[in-house]
Amino acid sequence: MPAYRSTITMMLSLILVGCQSTGEEVTAPVHTEGQCNASAVESYVGKQASPAILDQARRESGAATARISRPDDIVTLEYNPKRLTLTTDKALRIQRVSCG
Repeated sequence: MPAYRSTITMMLSLILVGCQSTGEEVTAPVHTEGQCNASAVESYVGKQASPAILDQARRESGAATARISRPDDIVTLEYNPKRLTLTTDKALRIQRVSCG
């Protein structure tokens, strides 16, 4: 039995040593590729929305995807930081640009 206890004690000690901090903080690299920046396309507010404008705004904002949201459209509500949304009125005049 004493050998069994010393083996368990040694294993627990190794686990605790592995959990010790070195005092250095390690951060994961930040990937901003495809990240949306709505302020870069604020100038589109008031323009007529079209597929060409949507694609141009997507590229200028750095977003990976983009969509047009009309007043009566049903849209998903999940947050996607890589998506640009152009919110329009019924005449497809852009009222707001946002990410998410």
